[in-house]
Amino acid sequence: MATWYRREGGSITLMLHIQPGARRSELAGLHGEALKIRLAAPPIEGRANEALLRFIAELFKVALRDVELLRGAQSRHKMVKVTGSGIEPESLPGMEK
Repeated sequence: MATWYRREGGSITLMLHIQPGARRSELAGLHGEALKIRLAAPPIEGRANEALLRFIAELFKVALRDVELLRGAQSRHKMVKVTGSGIEPESLPGMEK
């Protein structure tokens, strides 16, 4: 069973490890018990957090308002909640084994 996400009713809670300042935003597989995401945004003035929420909304095909940063605003380790997505986290591009 995956430890990097939890599905609770209509929401999914993701444990993430973020690498800001990458060339492009993409999934980078698992990093311990978290999903690693490379972000093409600098960790300045909240830009990486904004880019992360937009990236997650696109991945899960939900509106930006349905993605919430629960923990880790100033950290590489973040917890994000996605509401209303029918997409299973393990089926995201790059997560196939």
